[in-house]
Amino acid sequence: MQHWKSLLVFLALSAAAGAIGSLAMPDAWFGSLHKPAINPPNWLFAPVWTLLYVLMALAAWRVYRCATVIGLALGLWLAQLVCNALWSPLFFGLHRIDLALADITLLLALIVTTTIAFFRRDRGAGVMMLPYLAWVAFAATLNFSIWQLNP
Repeated sequence: MQHWKSLLVFLALSAAAGAIGSLAMPDAWFGSLHKPAINPPNWLFAPVWTLLYVLMALAAWRVYRCATVIGLALGLWLAQLVCNALWSPLFFGLHRIDLALADITLLLALIVTTTIAFFRRDRGAGVMMLPYLAWVAFAATLNFSIWQLNP
């Protein structure tokens, strides 16, 4: 029973990051920006992020369950979650493409490091982080492209 309670904590933390991010959504400003041809439609983001937040939570939970001490791997997971939550307010809320790019670059580095740490503790947890890593790498490419197209 204790394991299920801890899963709920990880799901709640992931949901909180998503909720913070959803406070700043695409608006008229975003609609006016020049975007690269690879920019996906807006409707795609909500289902993709929902799945990714669930996978992130499950991965962290798996690491938590096999860890004798809560250490670096989960600390990295929390750090990347904070960077994740900050991106939308920076980009959509403050309209700071440059600061969002700096944030997502740090986020990507933290996800890579977290994924490696997760693989070392639980292979399944590491695998669960791979879609997130791929999506954020794509999102970083989009962020960079939008920054280049909108000086």
